[in-house]
Amino acid sequence: MSEDLSHLLNHLGEDREHGYNAVVPPIVQSGNFTYPTVAAMRAVVQQEYDRPLYTRSYNPTVAMLRRKIAVLEHAEDALVFGSGSAAIAAAVIAHMKAGDHIVCVHKPYSWTKKLLTDLLPRFGVDHAFVDGTDAENYRRAIRPNTTFFITESPNSLTFELQDLAAVASIAKQHGIITLCDNSFNSPLFQNPIDSGIDMVAHSATKYLNGHSDVVAGVLAGTKERMRQVMMHEFMTLGAVPSPHDAWLLMRGLRTLELRVNRSADSAGKVARFLESHPRVKRVHWPGLESHPQHALALKQMKRVAGLMTIELDAPDVSAVERFCDHLRRFLIAVSWGGYESLQWPVCALQGPSGYYTDLPFNMVRLYIGLEDPQALIDDLSQALGRI
Repeated sequence: MSEDLSHLLNHLGEDREHGYNAVVPPIVQSGNFTYPTVAAMRAVVQQEYDRPLYTRSYNPTVAMLRRKIAVLEHAEDALVFGSGSAAIAAAVIAHMKAGDHIVCVHKPYSWTKKLLTDLLPRFGVDHAFVDGTDAENYRRAIRPNTTFFITESPNSLTFELQDLAAVASIAKQHGIITLCDNSFNSPLFQNPIDSGIDMVAHSATKYLNGHSDVVAGVLAGTKERMRQVMMHEFMTLGAVPSPHDAWLLMRGLRTLELRVNRSADSAGKVARFLESHPRVKRVHWPGLESHPQHALALKQMKRVAGLMTIELDAPDVSAVERFCDHLRRFLIAVSWGGYESLQWPVCALQGPSGYYTDLPFNMVRLYIGLEDPQALIDDLSQALGRI
């Protein structure tokens, strides 16, 4: 383990002398904070971004986490939200006005898509979705009123990548702000800010927490931009985490390097097994040499994380359900990033709900957790035999 990373994950910003020298930082479970004089309170009101007045804006426990996330993402500062969708929404809305236009990679996270298609059009903000595998598609979609690019590299279902440096370069040529959803990778496997991206968002529910017991989001960028988001959209919409959730996230960071590397190691073994199986038509995972963007993955990602999607050679939905229902080591659930391996069949969200009707019924997303990889392969093998 890198000494610098080890220090960051386990010690940075914890200031133990201010917490009774406890090894584990205490939770400052307070909604507000008191001051001895009117003048003292007045001074803090002017510095609410980085001084405790009211936990909605600043809490010492949350502040420890903010510092760690910022350093992990090679950013000046970070904010913590009550969900990943809140982080993305606040980042976008903070830089929007009526009449603006957003260009977003196609097939983004579902709630990013809803933000663009359902909410923002009500306030006069338009959008375009583009195939991000060619960065020039972002340039082609630019209008005179384009102010924002959204990337998600890779996305969390079919795993297309964008060349982040190329997209960022196009944006800077036109004075456009950029955001990357980096949830798939964790900050250990990819740092979009190093490629010129302005802001990075995560669903902290996933790898950053790693225990499937917190819903949270983070946003990282320059101090000026984070202050802008915090003092307006963050405070107004109030999608803040509790101090206890921030504490749980810091607990999760202790083992982040161990978890994401274990998941990635096992994912490589599982993906190669699945790629060779006759009942699997295709494996969507950028770590495979057969992935059309494998070279780009090697260029801008340190490793490929443990989430993948397979397309089964299944004649109908019933065959997909037989495969899923016979898996014993993969829990049927959404999300990812915890210790447990998960499966999420696309067909479960098709039909009357209207979700994901543009995707084939035979797709199943797999998250490779911390179990023994051979046990996962054996389980997949027996379930594939049920098709």
